[in-house]
Amino acid sequence: MIVDVSTFLSADPGGVESHLKTSRLLMYVAAPLIRFTPGADHPLPEIWEESTYWVSMHLLGFIPLGKQAVVISYPAIKTGFSIRDNGYSKLIRKWDHRITIESSGSGTLYRDHVIVDAGVLTVFVWAFAQLFYRHRQRRWRRLVANGFSYPGS
Repeated sequence: MIVDVSTFLSADPGGVESHLKTSRLLMYVAAPLIRFTPGADHPLPEIWEESTYWVSMHLLGFIPLGKQAVVISYPAIKTGFSIRDNGYSKLIRKWDHRITIESSGSGTLYRDHVIVDAGVLTVFVWAFAQLFYRHRQRRWRRLVANGFSYPGS
């Protein structure tokens, strides 16, 4: 099943791209709905590199959801910028998330496109992903409105 959600960000694409490449941004936009905790021996990089990272996930910060592979790549696209997480876990066979950004008027068009496959649980995972990506985009808009000032900075 597919989740496809877009939003307009009142920021230039270069600024959006520079934040998008950071694990700090992931932690911010996912909170407080999901908390990602990297393995002790494999911390998340400051800037995402093409690699596989294992994280533990917690719903609302305390309900364990298991471990997830975050598989980062930077696919080339004709216009704009793209980052892909072709992730998976024991529960979710496919969590293929592609983010694209492109210039749009005085800002940036931001898009989350996710293909989800969790077997018989797919519809439930898809429904959660619908909520999760709308939450992330709200957090993005808030971060941009605050001049990319992360709380606690």
